[in-house]
Amino acid sequence: MAKSTVKELKQILEEKDKEIILLKSELEKKNAELDKIVEISSLITTQLGSIDNILNLIVTVTSELLNTRICSIMLIDEQNKEFIIKATQSLDEEYKNKPNLKLDQGISGLVVKEGHPIIVADIREDSRFFYRDIAKRLGLVSMLSVPMYYRDKVIGVINVYTSEEHSFTREEVNIVQTLANYAAIAVGSSQLIEEVTRLKETLETRKLIEKAKGILMKHRGMSEEEAYRFLQKRSMDTGKSMKELASAICLFFDIS
Repeated sequence: MAKSTVKELKQILEEKDKEIILLKSELEKKNAELDKIVEISSLITTQLGSIDNILNLIVTVTSELLNTRICSIMLIDEQNKEFIIKATQSLDEEYKNKPNLKLDQGISGLVVKEGHPIIVADIREDSRFFYRDIAKRLGLVSMLSVPMYYRDKVIGVINVYTSEEHSFTREEVNIVQTLANYAAIAVGSSQLIEEVTRLKETLETRKLIEKAKGILMKHRGMSEEEAYRFLQKRSMDTGKSMKELASAICLFFDIS
């Protein structure tokens, strides 16, 4: 075999080795991404950990996967019509303590209005970005903002920022959107659990009050209205809730 042919063959093999190494590195990266996403999915589906811990994990994982400067989750406060930063891995106090953004302001407001991800090449120069002065001081450049959908409604956004100009790929947008969906499920499920818990507590309180009223009507000869007013007045005088008073009355007569 000619020396030139051997040399060419050797070069081809070396190039193939490089391709294999790159493919292996890419595969390891994909596996790491998948492991992180599966971990978050498992936490949500099994309801392990508090909602704060889950959201903090999501912003940390998102920042690590995309190698971003800042990642934050902002939820919509319907009552005050503004965004509230619920989680971020950023240690910058200026970023964390900046005034809340109104729903009709900034890129985040636009994402909620239009309902799809928005990429900004340089937020320092984009008039739509509300806190350009803070972005300049913190060295933030490119931004990706993704909506968090729960039951066909946007309940917040995930924002990621880079310290250098970056063109977010479709794959990166899909990763953040997937994590945003998980975050929305976690938040929505948490709110649903809180709502069910409040409803259950309300029903238990109502049952106790009804039982206490019955005891007062039977043993004190009060009418239903008088029994309720008695509980109401005692609650105001003692600073205790009607549930606490009703529970004490029921316990006393149960023991008696």
